[in-house]
Amino acid sequence: MPFLNVRISHLRTLVLTLALAFPSATAATAQEQETEALAKAAQNPVADLISLPIQNNTSFGLGPNDRTQNVTNIQPVVPFGISDRWTLITRTIVPIISQPDLSAESGSTFGLGDINASLFLSPANAGGLIWGIGPIISLPTATDAALGSDKWGIGPSLILLTMPGHWVVGVLVNNIWSVAGNDDRADVNQLLVQYFVNYNLANGWYLTSAPINTVNWELDEDKATIPLGGGVGRVFRLGRQPVNAQVQAFYLAAKPANGPDWSLRLQFQMLFPK
Repeated sequence: MPFLNVRISHLRTLVLTLALAFPSATAATAQEQETEALAKAAQNPVADLISLPIQNNTSFGLGPNDRTQNVTNIQPVVPFGISDRWTLITRTIVPIISQPDLSAESGSTFGLGDINASLFLSPANAGGLIWGIGPIISLPTATDAALGSDKWGIGPSLILLTMPGHWVVGVLVNNIWSVAGNDDRADVNQLLVQYFVNYNLANGWYLTSAPINTVNWELDEDKATIPLGGGVGRVFRLGRQPVNAQVQAFYLAAKPANGPDWSLRLQFQMLFPK
């Protein structure tokens, strides 16, 4: 009987250990799934998620004097549920620019650039292919002629993406045409294609590549800007606030005259899930 009591005691200890271990493992798994779901939402431009990305883009090697340009984009994203079937997502880009004088070794212009505002109508319960479509509007808000087009612009914008497994893969396309503004300034006719490929890892980490490709149809030659590269990011919490931080670097495989040789992108995004 003493032997039996010892065995029963050991069995109780084992059961208690497993009872304590499995809830912990389950909680850890649930937290990991929640973090990946939040990362996927942050990587989805038409997610039903309020966010505030602040993106800093530094371009190196501009012009014959190898100047440096800096553009900080403040990009609030706010979705509105307009019905049970549809969501309207607003995406505004407010650029703060430091534009160097490319004809000199020093001197630059600092201020606000042209603000771009996009509206995307997207299904509230999309299937395997997620999409959003709507207009993009360019506002002539630049505080100096060197920082903007001095033109009002408008055009269509489309987002397509899918999220199989750990992946988030998609493309954003828009084209802006100038419709009004200063007649002495050049017309605007520019295509933007931004593909994005993200692979989500453990603990909120992910690999990413999201270069912004543009074609300026108004140029006679060297119309395209084609960056190649990518980087790494992570979704984590500062206290109770979920945030998304990332860094990417790009080599310019094609560029207009006086364009940069390479660029560095740093982004910090505050997330406000429901």
